[in-house]
Amino acid sequence: MGSVHQITLLSLQVCFCSFLSVRSQFHEDLTLGFTELPLNASNFKHHNPYNLPVSSRYSFHGGVHKFWVYSTDKPLSKSSPTKPRSEIKIQGYDYSSGVWQFEGHGYAPSGTSGVCIMQLFGADSPHATTLMIRTYNDSLTYYRRPVLVPYIWDRWFQLNVIHDVEASIVRVYIDRLLVYEAPGRGGHSHYFKFGVYTQNDPSYYMESRWKGIRVLHKIHY
Repeated sequence: MGSVHQITLLSLQVCFCSFLSVRSQFHEDLTLGFTELPLNASNFKHHNPYNLPVSSRYSFHGGVHKFWVYSTDKPLSKSSPTKPRSEIKIQGYDYSSGVWQFEGHGYAPSGTSGVCIMQLFGADSPHATTLMIRTYNDSLTYYRRPVLVPYIWDRWFQLNVIHDVEASIVRVYIDRLLVYEAPGRGGHSHYFKFGVYTQNDPSYYMESRWKGIRVLHKIHY
């Protein structure tokens, strides 16, 4: 009986390890079937306080984009009713159909709160965006809530956002794990942005860092 019991346990362990292996492979294949699109400096359009040069709220060193802003900064333009921001709009890849994916490795230092660090722009009125990823008190959130991942400060994480326009669904993955599915919000043109964009109840200083930015596309999901 002891030998049979040991064989049964061994079989269960092998099956469990196989399951973990398959699951790991699944999460590593988020870009399977997608085509990666080329990105260069011409695809990165900066949005920052109108009275400051880009370099006062943005730097790029060692492959890392660093954005920061203060809650007292000016908006994008003199006539803009929006709050302070230092962001990059990925231009040249606006879309209205198909399946699109944003991938990037993000970092938010401790204290950064009440700020959008990545967004999927474009939606039907009264909305302006289909998705916002924000930080509130050491958590990543979908808009104000729900919490997607707690304890996010001071560590790098991988973010993948997949937007299926025809199916009207957005999937959010953190470190290759699906953490949220949200309905689309319509709209006729979309694009991705990343950086810092002040929201409600902001900290005085807000910062995010990004590296490994990729944009991918496929016609059918």
